[in-house]
Formats: sequence, C-alpha cells, structure tokens
Amino acid sequence: MSTTTPTAVVAGPDEDGIGAALESEGVDVTRLTGVLSRPQLEEAGIVAADLYVLTDTGQATTIPIACDLNDGLRTVVYARDTVPEFIRGQLDIAIDPRLMDASIVADELVN
Repeated sequence: MSTTTPTAVVAGPDEDGIGAALESEGVDVTRLTGVLSRPQLEEAGIVAADLYVLTDTGQATTIPIACDLNDGLRTVVYARDTVPEFIRGQLDIAIDPRLMDASIVADELVN
C-alpha cells in the first residue's frame, strides 16, 4: 500500500462487511454494485486504487479489466462462490467469508 491513505474499490454486494472493515483500517473505499463495466471502474478510481475487492464472482471478468487499468493493483475476491479458473492467474487472493472474518482480512490487506 502507498504511504498516503490507501484506497479500495469494493465491487458487488457487501453482505459480509469487507468494505466497512477496510474503512475501519483507514482505507478510502468506493463501492460499486450492479453489472460493472470498464467506464464504471474508471469512474470509481480503479486507475489509482491500491485494492480491488470483488464480492460477486459473477463479475469476475472485471478483474482482468481492473488489472489492465492499474498494473500495481492488488486483486481480492471475498466471496462464498468459487472463482472461475480463467481468472485465477490475475487474482492475488480469494477468501471465503465463512472461513475468515472481514476484519481479519482487512487487517491483513492493509498491514
């Protein structure tokens, strides 16, 4: 993470509270919902973000787009569903919320 306030884009429904947990760690969080597109990611600040946290594996095709827009981006899937195989090479980490609480994940991502 950068020495300035870390930033994250959290995309998808956040039923397990990863966005709030990141905010508790001092991260500036932008939230996106619905069907996502490259322009929405750009408008949300993905180009300068430190983290892209996806909570909806149905939107997994946004991970290569986000990586294309930001070479230094860390990509995280925080979801109960399995990540599609074709995405795994561009993903830094995938965590099932049933196995690790959002506050622990946020702490690990920031510190």
